[in-house]
Amino acid sequence: MNESQRQALIDAALSARDLAYAPYSNFHVGAAVLADDGQIFTGVNVENASYGLTQCAERVAVTTAVASGCRVLIAVVVATSGGHSPCGACRQVLAEFGGTIEVLLVDADRRQPIRQFTLEELLPGQFRLEPDAPRPS
Repeated sequence: MNESQRQALIDAALSARDLAYAPYSNFHVGAAVLADDGQIFTGVNVENASYGLTQCAERVAVTTAVASGCRVLIAVVVATSGGHSPCGACRQVLAEFGGTIEVLLVDADRRQPIRQFTLEELLPGQFRLEPDAPRPS
């Protein structure tokens, strides 16, 4: 990911965060994923009174990318108050579409990145059904 793509992803995640639906936790999350063709897709958390039905911003962004035909993701930016990391379920969903994805955490209050990882650092030993099958990189 180059610097202009990085800034575009940060801006997209921060803008998306403003649209989050979080009436129960008031914890707004915006995410933006970068596909291998340069497209950016965003997502927000969508809470539900039945808490288990809540959708995470990262998974919404991935689902939107997949619905648009993308199958390889190279980066994700997650924007939260304080710069929190994706949950385990989101990490595994991201791994399905690129095990070496760059993960950038942004503190939305300061509007700046605070930490960067690879998905392999956040989710070592990613679950796969076919361990020897080629994976998107």
